Amino acid sequence: MHSGPTGAAPSPASTHPLLVSPPSPGADLITWVSGAQDEVRAGLLHRGALLFRGWSVPSVDTFEEVVRAAVGEPLPYELRSSPRHAVSNNVYTSTDHPADQAIFPHNEQSYGHSWPAYIAFHCVTEPATGGATPIADLRRVTSRIEADIIEQFADGYQLVRHFHEGFGLSWQTAFGCRTTEELEEVCQQHDIRCEWLPNRLLRTRQARPVIEPHPVTGEYLWFNHLTFFHPTTLDRRVKENLLAAFPADQLPYDTRHHDGSPIDPGIVARLRAAYEAESVSIPWRQGDILLLDNMLTAHAREPYTGERQIVVAMAAATRRVGVRR
Repeated sequence: MHSGPTGAAPSPASTHPLLVSPPSPGADLITWVSGAQDEVRAGLLHRGALLFRGWSVPSVDTFEEVVRAAVGEPLPYELRSSPRHAVSNNVYTSTDHPADQAIFPHNEQSYGHSWPAYIAFHCVTEPATGGATPIADLRRVTSRIEADIIEQFADGYQLVRHFHEGFGLSWQTAFGCRTTEELEEVCQQHDIRCEWLPNRLLRTRQARPVIEPHPVTGEYLWFNHLTFFHPTTLDRRVKENLLAAFPADQLPYDTRHHDGSPIDPGIVARLRAAYEAESVSIPWRQGDILLLDNMLTAHAREPYTGERQIVVAMAAATRRVGVRR
């Protein structure tokens, strides 16, 4: 494995993961990673993504041990926005989102005040067709976003959620609680405003910055879910179905300016173009492990057919600058 020095500027090929192959036939991945933690983390800082391919990964437990050896104890999935279920301990399905729908590039849990510094994916079963995981270099995405857009969101943006009964995640699942009292406590802890609309419809709002410095390199990155959760980013059919089912101001997810005013769809289209221009698809092979610096690299998913099984683990909780909770 070869990587640039810690904190180095990305190379022209940095949108591709650094391939990590066994140094010799039969080499044990857990043993190798345990002895190469510094090199692994330096590679992540330089390239943002490492692809372990050609190693023996016989079980999900092995994957979990690799993550633990490389970047730390796997984290529980909290403040949920994606449907997924536990496979083993803190290893989860990557998503239970329908197979025929693409998932747009995003950085895991950037809508919170804390998120995993690292996220790792493991291919248990290859899809029959499609199902690649596109990744995008956030350094390059950030450099493509024009100053006028960044200025428009100098005060941040707002993520708005509506928890319709029987549709998507329930608020109990999303926030990991059972009573409204527990919900209010969780929301207060995480700086989320909640209100009850008629028919006991829960609306939550969370104001977040669009830019965040990397805790190691200090680079300022476009790190948020503004584009991902904006209705115009949805698949056309999905958007039409949602608008037929719910009022336009009560969609399950929406993003707005910090003051709650609508975001110009043209702005979101320019942001989508920045992500798409820097996205590189990684087709899966059984046994692969893709390890990402969650702040330097966004991830996505292409539609697929067949019994695709990709599991995920996250590690190293990182807090937003200036937030102590």
